[in-house]
Amino acid sequence: MSPIAPTLQAFFTERLTRQQQVSPRTIASYRDSLKLLLGFAQRRTGTPPTALDWDDLNTDLISAFLDHLENERHNSPRTRNLRRTAIRSLFSFAALRHPEHAELIQRVLAIPAKRFDKQLIAFLTAPEIDALIDAPDIHRWEGRRDRALLLLATQTGLRVSELTGLDCGHVIVADGASVRCLGKGRKHRAVPLATATQAVLRVWLAERDGRGDQPLFPTRTGRRLSTDAVERLVRLHAATAARTCPTIRPELLHPHVLRHSCAMSLLQAGVDTAVIALWLGHADLRSTSIYLHADMTIKQKALEATTPSSATPGRYQPDDKLLAFLESL
Repeated sequence: MSPIAPTLQAFFTERLTRQQQVSPRTIASYRDSLKLLLGFAQRRTGTPPTALDWDDLNTDLISAFLDHLENERHNSPRTRNLRRTAIRSLFSFAALRHPEHAELIQRVLAIPAKRFDKQLIAFLTAPEIDALIDAPDIHRWEGRRDRALLLLATQTGLRVSELTGLDCGHVIVADGASVRCLGKGRKHRAVPLATATQAVLRVWLAERDGRGDQPLFPTRTGRRLSTDAVERLVRLHAATAARTCPTIRPELLHPHVLRHSCAMSLLQAGVDTAVIALWLGHADLRSTSIYLHADMTIKQKALEATTPSSATPGRYQPDDKLLAFLESL
């Protein structure tokens, strides 16, 4: 067995699980990233993962792997940088156990993140949200489940991993109605439920009739919905909603847009950004500022509050013939 294998195992069992106590979602993300890297290294070098040495994972190979993610797997720069973070974390851990490879490890750690343009966030307007929530067929069991899920997502702004991680016992529909979830950084938070959301969830919980430790939104076989399954059902119902609300673009709609839509609804209702950050579980207020950039109504109000410019329209016209000649060139 090569020096990489025991270090890789210790990275997950000692560093991530016991020392840092990261969330299961972080472990799954790092696992997937390193599986992709080892598979790529095997194809490039012909060496199976158990026989790879640190010299095989040099800067050329890892840079080629990151380019492969973007060019051949068509990953976004954000996903590329996320995979790079997992690799950096492994190599930082390896630096303590393999000082003989310090130079190689430092070169890998020096690989920069990919810079990219930050687009304005996408979100749904109130009529679009209503059309999406009304899209599921409530005559079917899956339709009633999906309607409850979509309503909860747009009202609470939970991340898709938080939605799929909900159990029946995490929802309170009595006095002080709320939903409790475990978010990023192993932080627990509770989000209040609106009256309409309470009513739909109360009916769904009665039909679901599950124990407190069972998934709130299961499959037909009782298993927990996957992230991919939620993404598929959002696209499916978006296509249905687009028939009555043409402004909805199903190909661009994914579960995180529902989170953005919740934040924009709160912002346009006059809720302070600090409260929105608590609502969404943001660790940094700067994460919430993206909604200020996207909200044109706030910018329009700011424009209306400013003094109009007194500048007269038109372009400069020189009164000298020579200057006019030069201006015409």
